[in-house]
Amino acid sequence: MSAQPRGHDRAWRERWEAPTIVGGVPTRWQWMVQHPEGLTLGRYTDIGAFSYLNAAAGITIEEGVQIGSHCALYSVSSIDGLRGPIHLEAGCSIGSHSTILPGVTVGAGTLVGAHSLLRSDLPAGVLAFGVPAAVVRDLRPEER
Repeated sequence: MSAQPRGHDRAWRERWEAPTIVGGVPTRWQWMVQHPEGLTLGRYTDIGAFSYLNAAAGITIEEGVQIGSHCALYSVSSIDGLRGPIHLEAGCSIGSHSTILPGVTVGAGTLVGAHSLLRSDLPAGVLAFGVPAAVVRDLRPEER
């Protein structure tokens, strides 16, 4: 399974640069992290504009992960007191406007549809979407 983000060519990988992250301040690509000391960001990640990452309890984003615009990743929740690290494994893709709650792991190469709510782990190599997100089917090799 390739860790290269879907839709990105080799030239994009060659131009990729690690972002400068200052807590609570939008990056030059207009996404923001609170508690950046809790964020581990792999190479060749692509995070869409207006996404929000709260890494107070830890967020690990492995190589080649894509996160669509307007996504929210919460490693802590002030509403129900949940707390736990989020782990996005290599090459997974999270559709725009999706929300990931504390303690969730998304498996390598998994594709999550837009507007999904992830409140439990998803295995590697599947298509999942919905509120809450559920596995729809395994991805075919050419879709990975």
